[in-house]
Amino acid sequence: MTIHYLLDDSGIATLTLDDPANPVNTMHAGFRASLAEVAKRLEADRAQLRGVMLTSAKSSFFAGGDLKELVAIPKDGAEGFFHMVEGLKQSMRCIETLGVPVVACLNGAALGGGWEVALLAHHRIALAGDQRQFGFPEVTLGLLPGAGGITRTVRLLGLQAAFPYILESQQFSAREGLAAGLIHALADTPEAMLSQARSWIAANPKACQPWDSDGYKLPGGAPSQPKVAQMLAVAPAMLYQKTRGNYPASERALAAMVEGAQVDFATASRIESRYFTELACSQIAKNMIGTLFFAMNEIKAGASRPAGFSTQKAGKIGVLGAGMMGAGIAWAAASKGVSVVLKDVSLAAAEKGKAYSAKLLQKQVEKGRKTETEAAVVLARIQPTESVAELAGCEIVIEAVFENRELKAKVTRDAEALLSEDALFASNTSTLPITGLAAASIRPTNFIGLHFFSPVDKMPLVEIIKGAQTSAATLARAYDFVQQLGKTPIVVNDGRGFFTSRVFGSYVNEGMAMLLEGVPPAMIEQAGLQAGMPVGPLAVTDEVSLSLCEHVTEQTKADLGASYMPHPADALLYRMTHEFNRKGRAAGGGFYDYPTESGKKLWAGLSAFAKPNQPLPAMQDLIDRLLFAQALETARCFDEGVLESERDANVGSLLGLGFPAWTGGAAQYLRQYGIDNAIARTKALAVQYGSRFNIPAWLTKQT
Repeated sequence: MTIHYLLDDSGIATLTLDDPANPVNTMHAGFRASLAEVAKRLEADRAQLRGVMLTSAKSSFFAGGDLKELVAIPKDGAEGFFHMVEGLKQSMRCIETLGVPVVACLNGAALGGGWEVALLAHHRIALAGDQRQFGFPEVTLGLLPGAGGITRTVRLLGLQAAFPYILESQQFSAREGLAAGLIHALADTPEAMLSQARSWIAANPKACQPWDSDGYKLPGGAPSQPKVAQMLAVAPAMLYQKTRGNYPASERALAAMVEGAQVDFATASRIESRYFTELACSQIAKNMIGTLFFAMNEIKAGASRPAGFSTQKAGKIGVLGAGMMGAGIAWAAASKGVSVVLKDVSLAAAEKGKAYSAKLLQKQVEKGRKTETEAAVVLARIQPTESVAELAGCEIVIEAVFENRELKAKVTRDAEALLSEDALFASNTSTLPITGLAAASIRPTNFIGLHFFSPVDKMPLVEIIKGAQTSAATLARAYDFVQQLGKTPIVVNDGRGFFTSRVFGSYVNEGMAMLLEGVPPAMIEQAGLQAGMPVGPLAVTDEVSLSLCEHVTEQTKADLGASYMPHPADALLYRMTHEFNRKGRAAGGGFYDYPTESGKKLWAGLSAFAKPNQPLPAMQDLIDRLLFAQALETARCFDEGVLESERDANVGSLLGLGFPAWTGGAAQYLRQYGIDNAIARTKALAVQYGSRFNIPAWLTKQT
């Protein structure tokens, strides 16, 4: 049994959730069987029953659904899954309608199915705290709240107020839940919470859910009311603008909300179950769960970290270069309690880098997330300097200077002369091979790549790059440091552009190749967005800067010599930067103009690449090119030994590149496409567009 049943002399039944086989409570087959048994027992004890308390013996209340069970559902398993869900909901509804007060005592996190269990209670008490540990993450995993979450939340809050919690998976703290009406009371201790629960039961013997009481009306109005109908008329379009039709979970959740609001509770619950079943059996949900839950949890548990080394935390680090990247890294460390020496060529430049953190902290103060005192403590951890001598005592030094080998070699030598023998030196380079940079180091075993992504305060990924001589101990410490910063590490081997930069390059290069072919630029950008990328390939090239892309290309040509394979984008880059002097947003404009009086717009001069008599390509063809270009480059990273695990490839592509989450990642994209189908599509693309679409060996090995 995963639920312990205790009926005391006062007639209060305490249901203690306690899965003996797992550290957290989840909604698996054992729980469903236990819940059905408990529901029968409560019915049998109805004559002496005065109330029910839902509690947990774990440190959290309830973790949610069993995702291992969900991803194992076969495509033809819909009917059985639907009946299983309906059976679970029948047990929940039985407890909800016993005719006695039901209180949920939330001693910790209740997410997904866990929050749905809490919602069946008439009264919810939570331990006071500011940690956001309640809500529905289902849509972010390709699912919807299918155990009554949509049906109850809509009836509790109304349609519009429920949108952020269901469609956007907005999580909330106990205090935020209290303000929203999702939680009814707070307690300071578990003992006080239980005492409050008993008191509430005694004071509310006839408690029931609002929707089960006479005269109930949907908060905010039914869908047929003019104001609500007007809002619902535009909701699908607004949703599509965000999802581009790639995320059916959001669309099905909206449908379940609106359809369910027009019928009785039982019918609404059945509608919810049908949509939930459709999503649970879909490939998209399996893609997203596989990467965003299982692979992410494996990384958090240290899957790519060398074993046999104790976990370490850094107390003081140095950052060389106070530009955007260096300032961001300094912020990331200082905000997690690490002291930072932020060095630049002048004190003024270093102070400017520190000001970046001051600006971020001020925003947090204005939003009430930090007090002025707390912000001052964080800011005081950053020591701006122009003196390399201040680096003495740093356990890790990260260089974030310009992408120039000679400059990086100089700052490496200058810093290492002041560091202890066990200090780490890391480069934030995004393209230059780590083994080559480590040649300037007196301790190459302590040299590693830590590739942060811009803006550092928002981007959750760090790509850790092992050089040829990087030791396992160094990798372990670097992994620990990245996790200390609250970021997600992936581990790759050395190579030009490593993993993320070279795959990113394949995306922007394919967009530029399309433009050179005469594809209308607006169509290229739309293809990127419809594929699920956050930004079109031309727009993101502007942000990176065309001049930097050209610099990387020229450096690659110089390094590889005769073995360099030209890309069609090379010619376009040259024309844009030299013939048209269009070098990117920071230089005043690239593929886009950036007028101060309005938003950006595609540069009219791109008409120079137009081919008016050429038929327009199919949109799906453009989408395939953009996604396959990245997925095939990922496969080549496996061929060349840059990547060692699909886990790191998939998580890295989602968090670092913005590869569409619906695919599960760049490697999973090929798998979910079907390996044989992917090979066939790759062959067709190669015939039509060239050798960059040749089939990688890794792909053929998956058959």
